[in-house]
Amino acid sequence: MQLDAAMLVAALIPSWSSVLLLASYLVYLAVAGTILPSKIVPGALLSDGSRLHYRCNGLVSLFLLLVLTATGVYMGWISPTAIADKGVELLSATFIFSLFVSFVLHAGGSRSHNQSSSLKPYVTGNFIHDWWFGVQLNPHFMGVDLKFFFVRAGMTAWLFINLSLLAKSYLAGTANLSVFLYQLFCALYIIDYFVHEEFMTSTKVGLHAGLWRSSFHSIHLQYTGVVAFTKQSGVTKCCCNSKLLDFCVFRGANKQKHVFKKNPNAHIWGKRPKVVGGKLLASGYWGITRHCNYLGDLLLALSFSLPCGASSVIPFFYPIYLLILLVWRERRDEARCSQKYKEVWAEYCKLVPWRILPFVY
Repeated sequence: MQLDAAMLVAALIPSWSSVLLLASYLVYLAVAGTILPSKIVPGALLSDGSRLHYRCNGLVSLFLLLVLTATGVYMGWISPTAIADKGVELLSATFIFSLFVSFVLHAGGSRSHNQSSSLKPYVTGNFIHDWWFGVQLNPHFMGVDLKFFFVRAGMTAWLFINLSLLAKSYLAGTANLSVFLYQLFCALYIIDYFVHEEFMTSTKVGLHAGLWRSSFHSIHLQYTGVVAFTKQSGVTKCCCNSKLLDFCVFRGANKQKHVFKKNPNAHIWGKRPKVVGGKLLASGYWGITRHCNYLGDLLLALSFSLPCGASSVIPFFYPIYLLILLVWRERRDEARCSQKYKEVWAEYCKLVPWRILPFVY
């Protein structure tokens, strides 16, 4: 027992190779995001009238990294299980790096004299609150929007962590239906995210995600790699149908919101949109629940856990965690929208009474 604890503590101390691997990954993303061909997408209009512009080239960056990694594996320069073998070390290195960046951003942002909406410091005086939520709306480093950058880093890392775990499972002979099913679901979701990366420029929720999310997502693959999965076709069909439905809600809600912001007169589900007070969309998914994008996110998280079966609660850690997070976030969103839109928001709430899940909450 003492030996196992000592080994765990030793593994939590990042080696230089794990630090180099993480640093190389982040440097690649920063360089690729800057120099690769991209679509320039305008962000949301900020309170001071300014607007950020984003270089949406995540799909090109992702495929280039896949090609470079595959070449390295083929030539024998790197092991296909390198990430899986250094999993705990990389998690520790990422955690330390994240803490360092958060404290630097808090210190730098608090001392900023910039009065633009993106970089103006919003300091409450409560250190925990300011450190957790951030004091700048869109912090930058060398011209890179850090929130947008770390969302991309997390999504890309998710795929590569999974691929490395898949390689390790395959080489160990433990790969099963649930492993491949989960891998397929994740790959489709990640690729779709980058195909529609510009949607994230008009959503606040997506830009709050960070590099740490990939570690939670990969819990499913680590679990399914060592647990047998039933091969009944009915279960497989259930998982696939659930994934399809969940994906339609998730992607459809975000797309409708993005299209509405670009063109308030664009048809939704074949009809002119219903708009409350000339500001709030009340058609499509947004006419069913007030936070239908959260519902889609929760359903997707659940669909990633379903291939693992019900023999353990471990694979369901992420959807449970996300449920708590999004309910808490939804409450903050409701308070902010009520203050911002006042009677318009009250009218919208009467028209759309359900917060996240219709007829339940």
